[in-house]
Amino acid sequence: MSHANAELITRFYQAFQQLDAETMASCYADDVHFSDPVFTDLRGAAAGDMWRMLCSKAQDFSLSFDGVTADDHSGRACWVATYTFSQTGNTVINHIEASFRFRDGQIIEHRDHFDLWKWARQALGAKGLLLGWAPFVQNAIRQQAGKGLAAFQKSR
Repeated sequence: MSHANAELITRFYQAFQQLDAETMASCYADDVHFSDPVFTDLRGAAAGDMWRMLCSKAQDFSLSFDGVTADDHSGRACWVATYTFSQTGNTVINHIEASFRFRDGQIIEHRDHFDLWKWARQALGAKGLLLGWAPFVQNAIRQQAGKGLAAFQKSR
C-alpha cells in the first residue's frame, strides 16, 4: 500500500493529465509555496491560478509521470510535459523533477526543477538556443509569464 502522500501526488498528476486544474489546486494547502525556474515564488491562490492558466491554454498536451515517492513530510516525482508553445507553435518536451512537502494531507511546498535553457531552446527556437542561457532572456521569460498570470487572474 502506498503512502497517503504518494497517493496525493498521484492524484495531482492524474488531474494534470486531464487538465483538471481545480483538482490540482485542491491538493494544495491554502498557504502553499510553489517555485520553478519560470514562476520562482508563487504563494497561496497564485499557485492554483498558475495551473488554471496553464491548463486553460494547453495545446497538444500530454503528461507522463513516475518515480512517485513520499513519506509523512516530503515526496518526489518525475514528470514530462509535452505541448505546443502557443507563442511560437514549437513543440516542447519538458523533463521535470518535482519535490514536495506536506502538512495535514495537503501539499504545502512544491518545487519543480528543469533546465530553463533547454526549455527556451525548444519553445523559442534559434533565439532560445543562442540566448536562452543569458540572465536577461531568462528574466524576460519570467516577466512575460508573470504578466500572463496577472492578466489571467484579473480576468477570472
